[in-house]
Amino acid sequence: MKKYLKFPIYVALSAMVGMNVTACSDDDPVNQEESGTLSAQEQALKDVITDYTDQTVIPTYKGMADAAMELHSLCIDIRTKKSDGTLSTADVEAAGEAWKTARDYWEKSEAWLFGPAGDYYIDPHIDSWPLDKTGMDALLSNPAQMAQMDDEGVYVGNYLGYALQGFHAIEYLLFELTNTNANGNATANSESVAHNLNYTTEELNYLVGLAADLRNQCILLEACWAGTENVTAEKQQILTDTELDKGINFGERIKNAGNAGSEYVNYLDVMYDIITAGIQNIANEVGNIKIGNPTGKGLPSGGMEYDPNYIESPYSLNSIRDFLGNIQSIRNAYQGSPSVDGTIQVPTNTLSTYIATLDADLDNRVKAAIQDAYDKISLMGEPFAYTCGASEYDTVNQDAIDACNVMNDIFDEVKALLQANH
Repeated sequence: MKKYLKFPIYVALSAMVGMNVTACSDDDPVNQEESGTLSAQEQALKDVITDYTDQTVIPTYKGMADAAMELHSLCIDIRTKKSDGTLSTADVEAAGEAWKTARDYWEKSEAWLFGPAGDYYIDPHIDSWPLDKTGMDALLSNPAQMAQMDDEGVYVGNYLGYALQGFHAIEYLLFELTNTNANGNATANSESVAHNLNYTTEELNYLVGLAADLRNQCILLEACWAGTENVTAEKQQILTDTELDKGINFGERIKNAGNAGSEYVNYLDVMYDIITAGIQNIANEVGNIKIGNPTGKGLPSGGMEYDPNYIESPYSLNSIRDFLGNIQSIRNAYQGSPSVDGTIQVPTNTLSTYIATLDADLDNRVKAAIQDAYDKISLMGEPFAYTCGASEYDTVNQDAIDACNVMNDIFDEVKALLQANH
C-alpha cells in the first residue's frame, strides 16, 4: 500500500519551504494588516489566495461532499433493492456514475493536498491503492467484524486500514472487468462494466459502510476549509454524529497569513505551499509515481519504484481520467476553477494573472506546460494495467511522464520570480 507513503514527502517539502520563506523574513511574524505593512506583492498574493480559497478549493470540496452523499444514498438503495429482489444493473450503474462524479472532484482537488487533507490523513484514508483483496476476503468472512459494520461509516473509518477504505474498495464493489487473464488482470480487450448482481449480505453492508465513511471524510474536507458553520446543517449533523469535526477554518488561516491564528509567516509562505506542497507534489506524483511506477519509466529521484500492479482505479478503467483530473487541478490552482456548469470562471485574481504582470512570457510557458501534460496524458490508453507494459505505448507513456516533469520544473521558475519580487 505505497500510495500513502507520499504523505511524508509533501509534508517534508512543505516544511522545507516554510523554513526557506521564514529565513527570508527579517522579523518575526507580525499582524501585517493591522500594521499596514503589506507590500505590493503581499497584497497581490493575498488577493490571489482569497480567490483561490473561495472560488477554487471550497467549491471543489463542496461538490465532492455532495457527490459522496449521493453515492452513499445510492449504495443504500442497492442493498434495499437486493433485499426486495428488485435490484437491476441500472441501479449499480447509477451508483457507479455517482462514484465517478465524486472521484472527478477528488482528482481535481489533488493540487492542494497540503493542509487538512494531509494533516488529518484524509488523502491516504480515501485514496490508497492497490486494494488489499486478501484482507477484504478475510473481513467479509469474519462474523465478528461484520457484526460491527454500521451504515454511518464509523467502524470502517475507525477500525479498518487504508487499503480497505475509500474510493478503491467502493470501486471494486461497483465495477468489474471483462476478458481478464488467468490472474484476473486486465487484457487489451478488457472493458469495465457494472458489478454483477450476486452480492452477498456482507458485501452490501460493507459497501454501505464504505460509502458512508467516504461521505464523512469528504464533508470533513469541506468543513475544514470553509469552516463547519459554513456547510449545510445536514453536513454539520453528520460531523457531530461521527465526532469528526476539527473546529478549524483553514481557508481563513491562509487568507490571514501573518496574523494571529495562522501558522503562515506571510502570503509568500502560503504561496510556496500552494506551489511546492500542492502543484508540484501532484505533478511529480502523476508523472513519476502514478504513471512511472507501473511503467518503470519514472524518475527514481521523483520517488518511482517499479511496480506493474500499482494501477490507480483499475476496476473502473478510470486511470487516465484520474491523471487528467490531476492536471486539471493544477490548471485550476494556477488559472482559476471551472464553475459547476462547466464554463470557466474569470476570477479577478489568480496566480496566473499575477505572474503575467511580472513576466508574461513565463506565464505563457507555464500554461503551455500544463496543456502539454494534459495533451500527452490524453494519448495514453486504457486498460492502463495492460498499456503500462505494452511496447506500442512505450513512447506515449514516456512522453506523458516527461511532460509532467517539465510542468513540475517550470514552477521552480515561478517560485524564483516570486522570491525575487518579495
